[in-house]
Amino acid sequence: MSRAEILRSADEAVAGIEDGSTVLVGGFGLAGMPFDLIDALIRQGAKDLTIVSNNAGNGDVGLAALLAAGRVRKVLCSFPRQVDSWVFDDLYRAGKVELEVVPQGNLAERMRAAGAGIGAFYCPTAVGTPLAEGKEEREIDGRKYLLEYPIKGDYALISAHRADTMGNLVYRKTARNFGPVMATAATTTVVQVDQVVEAGQLDPEAVATPSIYVDRIVQVEARHYTVQGAR
Repeated sequence: MSRAEILRSADEAVAGIEDGSTVLVGGFGLAGMPFDLIDALIRQGAKDLTIVSNNAGNGDVGLAALLAAGRVRKVLCSFPRQVDSWVFDDLYRAGKVELEVVPQGNLAERMRAAGAGIGAFYCPTAVGTPLAEGKEEREIDGRKYLLEYPIKGDYALISAHRADTMGNLVYRKTARNFGPVMATAATTTVVQVDQVVEAGQLDPEAVATPSIYVDRIVQVEARHYTVQGAR
């Protein structure tokens, strides 16, 4: 039996997220960002959150809106600044949000390690850079590596294309991005989808996230945003 719940609204899906939680948020820029779940989290009111995502928000929507609402204490991400990251820029310069920059491959691998039960691993990325400060360094076969630890989430908020009633997930193209690895790394995985179908209607070969990693599902209407220019 699947443990996944099919809920009626995004507000139900994010109910119970506590102050101070670490929340993994899917998305590669705006692609695959769980807009409805983030908006519901803003309404829900949880604060002092640590957010793990590829970016630190785009424009004024999604993750940027959560930052603007003052709910985020710290961001772990690969690309905190781009042309449309004005919300994060303003908060960071004002000392209102902390930042930990994690190279993109390391970000994915650290979450994968959490999901796989790996205690730590060595990686050459960031050797000899400011990101290596305070990290254990080891030479293996003549090459220097840094010790990296898993990134675990209390919750993951991700977006998928379709789910079946068991909780199996299919993604659409680039919107897949960090969704599968975040689903494995969180204690509770919450998913917004475009469509929920009956079990057996998804091609098993297309399922990227099996139901064992999914806790809550809500069907929402797809939204698309385009952010242009900088303020």
